[in-house]
Amino acid sequence: MVMARAVLAALCGGLIWGSAMGSTQTQVGGIYSCIDAQGKRHTSDRPIPECLDREQRLLNRDGSERRTVPPRMNAEERALAEERKRLQEQAAAAQKDAVRRDRNLMMRFPDEPAHTKAREAALDDLRRAIVVSERRLKDLEEERKPLVAETEFYKGRKLPFKLKSKLEANDAQQQAQRDIIQNQQAELVRVNALYDAELARLKRLWHGAAPGAAD
Repeated sequence: MVMARAVLAALCGGLIWGSAMGSTQTQVGGIYSCIDAQGKRHTSDRPIPECLDREQRLLNRDGSERRTVPPRMNAEERALAEERKRLQEQAAAAQKDAVRRDRNLMMRFPDEPAHTKAREAALDDLRRAIVVSERRLKDLEEERKPLVAETEFYKGRKLPFKLKSKLEANDAQQQAQRDIIQNQQAELVRVNALYDAELARLKRLWHGAAPGAAD
């Protein structure tokens, strides 16, 4: 009698477990439905190969629609999607950089006097360097005068090698100083323009523009 009850309990338990599993499978499973490129309707319990290039409807067992399965991408579409994602990530990173730069700028320059002071300090360094170069150029010009005067003794004759070398060296040094002054003046313009752009940006930020916002 005890053995019969045990067997019966085991059978009942198996039936209950099997019923539960069947119910779970019914909930998890589904029916794919689509119409292919030729207009033919397909149904299957798995994604339909003939419709991988188009949407497929995933239906519940009772025929109600569970969701729409998007088409699978081909190699070209995948490459385009990956490129879009890369560009989006690149744009997001650039935006973060812009926000960080703006915040750093506002921390460095909380107001216009602070920015003006920094501008003048940068420009003063360049101006002093230009003055030094101009002074050196004048010194070279003065050094050249006695050399030129000495050449008067050799009119119509070949200049001595030493004198010629000194003149050539002086000319080369003067040209080098002129190039340096020209570069320093160009840098003066560049730095001034940089501070102008910074100030325009800061004015927008000081007046409430969000860090990283486009101009």
